[in-house]
Amino acid sequence: MMTKEAVSDRESVVRHRASGPLGVSPVVAVVAVFAATTAALPLLYLLIQASSRGLDNVVQEIWQRRTFDLALRSLSLALVVTSLSLVVGVCSAFFVVRTNLPGYRIFAVVLVLPLAIPSYVAAYAWISWLPWLAGFWGAVLVLTSISFPFIFLPVVASLRRIDARQDDVARSLGLTSSQVAFRLTLRQIRPAATAGALMVGLYSLSDFGAVATMRFESFTWVIFGAYRAGFNPTRAAVLSLVLVVISVIFVWLEFVARGDGRAATVGAGVSHSPDRVDLGASRIPAAALLVGVVVVTLAIPLVLVLRWFFEAAGTGVDSSELLGAVRQTVFVSFLATAGAIFFAVPAAVLAARVKARWAQSTERIVFVIHALPGIVIGLAVVYLGIRLVPSMYQRLPMLIFAYVVLFMSLAVGSVRASVEISPIALEDSARSLGLSRFTVFRKVTLPLARPGIMTGAALVFLTVMKELPATILLRPTGMDTLATELWNRTSVADYAAASPYALLLILIAAIPAALLTVTRETR
Repeated sequence: MMTKEAVSDRESVVRHRASGPLGVSPVVAVVAVFAATTAALPLLYLLIQASSRGLDNVVQEIWQRRTFDLALRSLSLALVVTSLSLVVGVCSAFFVVRTNLPGYRIFAVVLVLPLAIPSYVAAYAWISWLPWLAGFWGAVLVLTSISFPFIFLPVVASLRRIDARQDDVARSLGLTSSQVAFRLTLRQIRPAATAGALMVGLYSLSDFGAVATMRFESFTWVIFGAYRAGFNPTRAAVLSLVLVVISVIFVWLEFVARGDGRAATVGAGVSHSPDRVDLGASRIPAAALLVGVVVVTLAIPLVLVLRWFFEAAGTGVDSSELLGAVRQTVFVSFLATAGAIFFAVPAAVLAARVKARWAQSTERIVFVIHALPGIVIGLAVVYLGIRLVPSMYQRLPMLIFAYVVLFMSLAVGSVRASVEISPIALEDSARSLGLSRFTVFRKVTLPLARPGIMTGAALVFLTVMKELPATILLRPTGMDTLATELWNRTSVADYAAASPYALLLILIAAIPAALLTVTRETR
């Protein structure tokens, strides 16, 4: 039987979730809708390009056996990579945050670093060592090794936000530590885990470097080839639309798996840091397991890059070129991260606090676009930009716009998960004191969502640094980033000359990862 307080709390949740557009500040809702509309612009380009030869051609392209085979291969790759990344990401996050694992602070940093390794570099590292690895399982290995941090980061943030007093209550009812982990903790981190899994699935669908290097024919490989050859852009656009349909399925599956995302709190709703589970005799085996993950995902590619670096040491490195690429990379990554966070936070808050269909659609549109390859987004921005703002072609704002469209979803998922786990009662209390909805958003919601915002910012920053196709198409003349310089050299198999750029890419990625970990530990 529910107490009066529980009934009142539940009615507050229902009121808040059923309040439609008034559940959040109108400013937040307007920015969120604008973000979704902006993200959907590449779909306009695809529809125009795909229909340029008529509807009959679209139907003919879709109903080819080859298109079906491509869809099956791409979907299989994404599902396997997502499943493996879920296991690695969730288990690693739990060990790092909730146990007395030896060196957990070090693991919290190094487990994020694989995200900074470009897929084509990781793929070449493996295939140059084990040539027989080419194909489906090689692509699975590479994509899993570089994308599981998409799950690790938001789950870590979510675990640190869970009210640990729930664990105390559960143990007082006779549950063991393992029962608390499976029955309570896993349910609480489900929104973060599913948001990360969606990012992994969409990333697997959109990646080109790993599948091309591993010679696994997927949608992105065929789309990239058709666009680059230039002889059949219509087929490439049709295949991109099929990829959009597959991504819609992934978004729907994530929505079903996520549940209502409702957070539970104890007492006044102010959480305290969770106690770490004593692993006992399992501490060393658990640490060895995570060391194995680090070796496979980071050490092996890094060792090969270092070998290339020492080979290049004798030939010399152009330091001015290198430093110029570093400056450009950090600058554009910072601008893109700021833009992505600006649009992602309102979209995430709207999706977390308003369950109306129109509000949920804004978030799903942002996610769907993330499945499109960078070359598709780049060409879409070029097509629309030349017609709408031709003076901006090959200017920095157009490049930043493409980055925001591409990677806004990385921040939306982690921010939404952080908002959902924050108690709604705190926002209701602030409203009852006479604060406006925008003031509540600024003074209550944003501070509560800070872990997710920082996680999203780190994900966007790390991913923008290694983005390649859109950068090549839209960068201003004379501007080179670490990714473009790296690609210019690896594309002609000059891996020794590429190694300094690869090492700096990983080093720069370590900085936000380390800062993120230190900030969380001090909360």
